[in-house]
Amino acid sequence: MTLYGFHASHEQIAPGTLLAAAVRAERAGFDAAMSSDHFSPWSERQGESGFAWSWLGAALQATRLPFGVVTAPGQRYHPAIVAQAIGTLAAMYPGRFWAALGTGEYSNEHITGDGWPRKQVRNARLRECVDVIRALLAGAEVTHDGLVTVDRARLWTRPAEMPGLVGAAVSVATARWCAEWADGLITVGAPHAHLRRMVDAYREAGGRGPLRLQVHVSYAADDGEALRIAHDQWRTNVFAPPVCWDLELVEHFEEAAKHVPPEAMRDVVRTSADPARHAAWLQEYADLGFDEIFVHHVGKEQDEFLDVFGAKVLPQLRGGGS
Repeated sequence: MTLYGFHASHEQIAPGTLLAAAVRAERAGFDAAMSSDHFSPWSERQGESGFAWSWLGAALQATRLPFGVVTAPGQRYHPAIVAQAIGTLAAMYPGRFWAALGTGEYSNEHITGDGWPRKQVRNARLRECVDVIRALLAGAEVTHDGLVTVDRARLWTRPAEMPGLVGAAVSVATARWCAEWADGLITVGAPHAHLRRMVDAYREAGGRGPLRLQVHVSYAADDGEALRIAHDQWRTNVFAPPVCWDLELVEHFEEAAKHVPPEAMRDVVRTSADPARHAAWLQEYADLGFDEIFVHHVGKEQDEFLDVFGAKVLPQLRGGGS
């Protein structure tokens, strides 16, 4: 049966408020949670960007939910530090933590002052990072010279069981490539035909582990308000790769989104005031074969969304009616 989780958006919500939302999500009946990991938001209106790794320790302690994070080792984070962070959380909360590894966005990574490699180089760098992280979590001493450099690193605190290292992908080609190394796949909402191709590519290439999906929604008491929230908070996030990967600053996203009309949001955000409509959309994604679906309400205020989805959406998805 598909699990339904809460997505914690650090770009939009201050850490303390977001922690309260995670606790509320568990009480509302969500099965799991996942976290973004950004240095910068996508817009001035979003206006936050707490440190995910600090927050995850608090969230795992405050709830009993399993948690994941989508992170990008290789530039902003050295892979040995990512391995240490993963290992510590997985040791403290056995069986409750996974990490999805991706190649990142320049808006977060430019802070190091290093250049932004082309996509093929970023893929190769990530592949090196995956091997380093796995070896460290397995207890090896690692020295590595390549696109990343590691000198005699060893993790002294490790989990008893290897946590899942998941591939983050938005293209069919990347999903197929992730099958080489990942313990599962995570992607974001897209047209059903594209998602089917991604799932098929991953599985046909030998990909193992659960399939996870992040879905952007906007819920409010009326349709107009739901659309207004989506346009206010998420119009800087409508751009497909490579634009979303390669823009550098909040100001660049704001300029690019200047002429995005409200109606365009319906292509990237499931926008409705009807809980039954949201349940139907989520069921369609489950029918594609996703094992876990993480729901991201793109508004800054989470309480009404969590309460309504807990009372009226999750019961429909689990066969309990409205």
